[in-house]
Amino acid sequence: MINRKEKKNKLSFDFRKIGLKRLDTYIIAKFLGTFFFSIVLILSIAIVFDLIEKLDNFFDNNAPLEEIIFDYYLNFIPFYMNLFTPLFTFIAVIFFTSKMAGNTEIVAILSTGVSFARMMRPYFISASVIALISFILGGFVIPHANKTMLDFENKYIKRFKTENAHNVQMEVEQGVILYIERYEIIRNKGYHFSLEKFDGKHLVSRLTAEEISWDSAYNWKIEKYLQRNFDGMRESIVKGESLDTLIQVQPSEFFITSQEAPEMTNTELRDYLKKQKKRGIGNIQAFQDEYYKRYSMPLAAFIMTLIGVSLSSRKVRGGMGLHLGIGLALSALYVLFVTLSSSFSVSGLMSPLLAVWLPNILFFIVGIGLYRSAPK
Repeated sequence: MINRKEKKNKLSFDFRKIGLKRLDTYIIAKFLGTFFFSIVLILSIAIVFDLIEKLDNFFDNNAPLEEIIFDYYLNFIPFYMNLFTPLFTFIAVIFFTSKMAGNTEIVAILSTGVSFARMMRPYFISASVIALISFILGGFVIPHANKTMLDFENKYIKRFKTENAHNVQMEVEQGVILYIERYEIIRNKGYHFSLEKFDGKHLVSRLTAEEISWDSAYNWKIEKYLQRNFDGMRESIVKGESLDTLIQVQPSEFFITSQEAPEMTNTELRDYLKKQKKRGIGNIQAFQDEYYKRYSMPLAAFIMTLIGVSLSSRKVRGGMGLHLGIGLALSALYVLFVTLSSSFSVSGLMSPLLAVWLPNILFFIVGIGLYRSAPK
């Protein structure tokens, strides 16, 4: 029978075997434990406030209790957990590192000959775990949950999905430009339609019609059409009442809004952006912003960890309270930067790639400055 001391020695041996010493496992356990505890605490408060705010909508629209719990709040939790991962990471690092500094544990660690850079290794191991979870959740898991949550919001809280599309213009194939003045999804019918085919910069044909309706797949039916074919200086005209034709587009593509970007996985977002750019469609900044955030937000965990450790590892007279105050101020500043940069990105005032990465770049510079001034 193995006694407790033998178990402890066996466990310690297992950690050393994978290259993790007692200090590393201690910091990793503290980091991840505080991180997940802060998530549970803050999201519990957020759910209460959100419920109070939307309670009238639930009652007015007769939202079933089962859908409120399983379709909305069960998907609300992972979405906002991932959204505020940098903030949770920062708070977790500030909280337990300040406590270690207040108990003179940081001084004891450094006095044994452990360098500050070496002490940060378990911090970055923990940040890697958080970043990996954030990337997988944000890119491949949460989009499916978002679809259910957004459908619930559209049905019971605020309707944002439109039933009519106006001034639809896109390149459906290379050199083939589609235009529809108005399309009604309920009737599956569009009005004032034109389809132009180009050979390089030369117009080859133009098909116009008063109405167009979708049949299935890429099959469309055109009513009261006029087709003009151009061959140099010659022109031929064909008129008719009805024409069945293939157009490489479906009505659902006319109604994709920026609110639906979080519903797409990384692969779907990448393919959608490629297709829309090829078709010459503008106003895709919100989708680009969402796509680039899928990569920038996980890396923010490392930057917040760097700032948090460098800031809170020094023992000061104000103790944990001072560190938490500075930490919360920096967190609020980071959230403000992210919000402003996203607004600039979506409005087209700034490149989406630059807008998304700018907060990380600025705070990384701040982190390097704090790291150099941290006690070594």
